[in-house]
Amino acid sequence: MKLTRLVGSCDEGDCPTLYLTDRGTLAVQGERVTEHDLRIPAHETLVEIPVELIRETIRDNLI
Repeated sequence: MKLTRLVGSCDEGDCPTLYLTDRGTLAVQGERVTEHDLRIPAHETLVEIPVELIRETIRDNLI
């Protein structure tokens, strides 16, 4: 899968980032959420990102 960086909160690669995939989907890099009351399938996970990433993506018409 090819990922294209849309927005991120830093340029070091170790920060919340939103990517566009070559499949027309989004991939999200963020802190893993481990304390929740949801039942998440083993092949999925929850990540936390700043709301500003989504706002910036929309504001800049990146998707």
